[in-house]
Amino acid sequence: MTEKRVTFASKIGIVAAAAGSAVGLGNIWRFPSQTADGGGAIFILIYIACILFFGIPLMMSEFMVGRAARANTAGAFQKLAPGTPWKWVGRLGVLTGFVIMGFYMVVSGWTLDYFFQSLSGSLHKVDNLSAHFDALQANPVRQIAWMIPFVFLSVFFIVSGVKKGIERSAKIFMPLLFLLLIVLAIRSITLEGAIRGLSFLFRPDLSHVKSTVFLDAMGQAFFSLSLGMGCMITYGSYFNNNTDLAKTSIQVSTLDTLVAILAGVVIFPSAFALTANPETIVNELVAGGPGLLFITLPELFNQMPLSMVWSALFFCLLALAALTSTISLMEVVTVYLHEEYRVSRLKGTLLVSAGVIILGIISSYSSLFFNVLDVASAKFMLPIGGFFICLFMGWRLKKNLILLQLTNNGELPARAKLLNGYLFLLRYVIPIAILSIFVYGIVG
Repeated sequence: MTEKRVTFASKIGIVAAAAGSAVGLGNIWRFPSQTADGGGAIFILIYIACILFFGIPLMMSEFMVGRAARANTAGAFQKLAPGTPWKWVGRLGVLTGFVIMGFYMVVSGWTLDYFFQSLSGSLHKVDNLSAHFDALQANPVRQIAWMIPFVFLSVFFIVSGVKKGIERSAKIFMPLLFLLLIVLAIRSITLEGAIRGLSFLFRPDLSHVKSTVFLDAMGQAFFSLSLGMGCMITYGSYFNNNTDLAKTSIQVSTLDTLVAILAGVVIFPSAFALTANPETIVNELVAGGPGLLFITLPELFNQMPLSMVWSALFFCLLALAALTSTISLMEVVTVYLHEEYRVSRLKGTLLVSAGVIILGIISSYSSLFFNVLDVASAKFMLPIGGFFICLFMGWRLKKNLILLQLTNNGELPARAKLLNGYLFLLRYVIPIAILSIFVYGIVG
């Protein structure tokens, strides 16, 4: 069974697929919002430190669990700790991925809707974009009509398999996503008055720093890297034995952070250049969320020459970012059904898509249900999953097995020097950090 398990075909494919899983809408709407609320460069520096000391070690852990077990997220814990309750950590990861898709697919459908509105020019003709977006949210049939094509777009790549579907799509979509980001960033910084936005983004501003900036940065790091939801464990199970897990984790985290910073370069300069009231735009940036992407930014694009072009490029970017994430989330649940219940990949994918569509329909009709799925996954399921993965790696898994994964069975002896520091982070530092985020998410 282990020898026959499919693996990614190339190192580029490995990094592209894992980075595609990490990169999502959170990079584009959540990171700029957190940065605006956290003192610009101060937040960015703290965020990068959190990636280095918390995000990368936890990503390595998920990769190790997946590759060591060569199984789906739930099966991995069962295989590495048979007959113990640790299997529920894996099952939680599968459930988390499924729950997230229940509302994330709806938002992904919004990106398709606005992309085609941009192409047709109809979005440029809208006078009140706030009311326009409210009308979309109040129209469940329209939301469902755009969500279902997005679900089956994800299905297409999952059914195509690990190499021909997931890996091949990542090798196409990730370069395209970066190209779109760079084009939009260049356009943004060439606007008259863009320097004010760049200054706000990259200049430390103590007046905007909150006492919770460190917790906010940690939370964003875990959320942005798709940790605690089984994606990296599942993808890790497709890694070759010669994949350098430490190096891959650094590369994926770097790409994910670069996307977030480039998104800031797209949003901040254009926001400051095209508004007459900087204080108002700062408040809108801090508020973030869907309103930033579907109201504030379209309003700004409508003030630019060739607004249809820039708006279409932006919403194409959003759709690609969403798709790379939904592919990984769907794979987590599909491969679980495929391996644990012995159903075909096609049947498993269709079962997952049917369940996701049902959740999406309910989310489209009920904003309360939509918010419950969002809050339950982000504030409870993700941090709980990450917390127990740390405990499993730090206290349950044998030290020798971790060393073998870290050094690729001795092929990378220099990595052995990282072991003690790595275990210290997993046993003490990262669990405390995650517990802090969890408590802050409940009481904050």
